[in-house]
Amino acid sequence: MPNIFQLLPSLEGEEMSYVQSIINDMTDAQAQQFAMAYSARRKDPTTILILALVGFVGFAGLHRFMLNQIGMGILYFLTGGLCVIGTIIDLVNHRKLAFEYNSIVAQQVALMVKQIH
Repeated sequence: MPNIFQLLPSLEGEEMSYVQSIINDMTDAQAQQFAMAYSARRKDPTTILILALVGFVGFAGLHRFMLNQIGMGILYFLTGGLCVIGTIIDLVNHRKLAFEYNSIVAQQVALMVKQIH
């Protein structure tokens, strides 16, 4: 069984547990392929936090665009982060937003790796 700490040292908390459950049934080669592809596609919660903070200077919604939530990004941009309240909520929930995006990416990458082998 591959060790998640060695493959993806930047993971923590809920995301680490989730990814570990995905790679449990993979071979070492598959897990290494997964780790390479996943680390390239995942979004860091700190980056989401920084982009949400940028919403206070007039560019609200950048973090939503980065999370592939185009409709919400446009809505935030046009409404000033839903009158700043949405941006504040996203600042508090930045880890949850990143985890939701990353869990979808992890599933997609796992399917891709399993189809190759």
